[in-house]
Amino acid sequence: AVPASLALNPPLPVASSPYLLLLLEKKESRVSVFRLPSVHSQVLSLLETDASNTWLVPETKGAIVQGGYGHTSVYDEITKSIYVHGGYKALPGNKYGLVDDLYKYEVNPKTWTILKESGFARYLHSAVLINGAMLIFGGNTHNDTSLSNGAKCFSADFLAYDIACDEWKILPKPNLHRDVNRFGHSAVVINGSMYIFGGFSSVLLNDILVYKPPNCKAFRDEELCKNAGPGIKCIWNKNHCESWDSGNTNNILRAKCPPKTAASDDRCFRYADCASCTANTNGCQWCDDKKCISSTSNCSMSVKNYTKCHVRNEQICNKLTSCKSCSLNLNCQWDQRQQECQALPAHLCGEGWIHVGDACLRINSSRENYDNAKLYCYNLSGNLASLTTSKEVEFVLDEIQKYTQQKVSPWVGLRKINISYWGWEDMSPFTNTTLQWLPGEPNDSGFCAYLERAAVAGLKANPCTSMADGLVCEKPVVSPNQNARPCKKPCSLRTSCSNCTSNGMECMWCSSTRRCVDSNAYIISFPYGQCLEWQTATCSPQNCSGLRTCGQCLEQPGCGWCNDPSNTGRGHCIEGSSRGPMKLVGMLNNEMLLDTSLCPKEKNYEWSFIQCPACQCNGHSTCINNNVCEQCKNLTTGKQCQDCMPGYYGDPTNGGQCT
Repeated sequence: AVPASLALNPPLPVASSPYLLLLLEKKESRVSVFRLPSVHSQVLSLLETDASNTWLVPETKGAIVQGGYGHTSVYDEITKSIYVHGGYKALPGNKYGLVDDLYKYEVNPKTWTILKESGFARYLHSAVLINGAMLIFGGNTHNDTSLSNGAKCFSADFLAYDIACDEWKILPKPNLHRDVNRFGHSAVVINGSMYIFGGFSSVLLNDILVYKPPNCKAFRDEELCKNAGPGIKCIWNKNHCESWDSGNTNNILRAKCPPKTAASDDRCFRYADCASCTANTNGCQWCDDKKCISSTSNCSMSVKNYTKCHVRNEQICNKLTSCKSCSLNLNCQWDQRQQECQALPAHLCGEGWIHVGDACLRINSSRENYDNAKLYCYNLSGNLASLTTSKEVEFVLDEIQKYTQQKVSPWVGLRKINISYWGWEDMSPFTNTTLQWLPGEPNDSGFCAYLERAAVAGLKANPCTSMADGLVCEKPVVSPNQNARPCKKPCSLRTSCSNCTSNGMECMWCSSTRRCVDSNAYIISFPYGQCLEWQTATCSPQNCSGLRTCGQCLEQPGCGWCNDPSNTGRGHCIEGSSRGPMKLVGMLNNEMLLDTSLCPKEKNYEWSFIQCPACQCNGHSTCINNNVCEQCKNLTTGKQCQDCMPGYYGDPTNGGQCT
């Protein structure tokens, strides 16, 4: 057998930092798995392009997988699947951490499956696929919490996942008599070898590591060939040994794998929804429509195939762990107090309507002309349906087929606008894609369209005054979360220390990079320790103007408070002395000169340098008895109107707003 080897090539004269992207290019479509910052906390999603170079997010089946950051992805030509490992993820309960999850995405059926986890949680590692084995190298195994258990940031772990057998193996670490621990590196396969470039191990690296796995052709014996691993998968073909990626789709059936045992109940309990419980390889079943247990345990009502699951909104919503991602789903709403995403009541459309995608649909079998059909829908706060999505078309066709006692060929919201142009009632153009005209249609006499389902479903044109057997109404989903309190401004969009830290500890300001980040996203925002100094409560002002209240201002030497004429505590902090405000003259010698025009006494401004004015209501109230705020306005509360009322957010100090 040819031994595996790991060698060090001469370094390139350039350092690297990571970027994670998997691109699968085929004639029909291209699929990309992008890294997703966990601050968005969304369910892992894909983007696809087709021949027209149009991006879309495809609807997927199977397990409901969690989005994350810093995972790795590879594509296997034999199984036509993408494999996604690890990452730093947003978890339920407003928690974050590293995971060792492994997901498989089958491209053609668009199906997610949860595979056996590696047992080694990490992110910013690398992965390649060689001869049926997914090889994982390095990564960051420390998540900066008590769960790290002393794990090191920089790893040289070398793992192999056997695609055919759903098994993980630990490979020997590189024995190069030097430290090769790293994360944030990249890896590619060239001529059957794994090339690892760069990374970070407290300094940026610019070396190359090369791993050369054994060659399957070197095994002359059938038993040695089948047991060639770990780190490589070989298949015995008649009288010779060949590699897994030789292109034979029967390789999976011919692979020699150890017998699998069903998982224990404790291992299955982690799956909180039916689809994830049953679309995995761990041997679990969904029991009594409420919990995931081992397939060997007793259960009165069991589901073992994800296609039999009823996907509930709460199963989707509880995986959305930020206000933003939650509010984008019409079936979910964000609970500010519990800081969690909750499912809305199921009946968003009202009685008699069916929720399909982003619309509510209703089918009526009454015989009407086009105008009366449109009036019927209008009286129900809707319109004749514009069937512009495949999901809506499939639903309507399935519903029509259920009418066995009478024929239903309903009007839809499609009519002729001019001599050659047909358009939907929602003003979108008819593209002849989701629904198509039947042969010979549209005829010259028809100006309105109805749906005919015979041997082939399609559209026919009729005069609008003619009668059709049925109609399809549509109205938009009115989600209660549209009236919910809007999400607070994301940390990443706050541009100063003061508005970054105004809402307690949820955001942190990194002064060395001048960035505001979610406190829970520090790990993924600065994986290389770029943030040298940060604040979560009080900001260190660069000058007096950064101080918002008189009390803060007068605590700093060389700062004075200019109280405005409203006598409500509003004002501004500027450089000065006991004599009055001062301004900088000359950038080189930093000379300060007195300038009373910065706080003009003749316009009733008041200069304070030793003691603040008695009335300190932050601009939201006048005072009685000189120092007692009479009535806090503008949604503020507190002895000095310094806080927002419960349920409102912002920084009301010195005239700031609460929303």
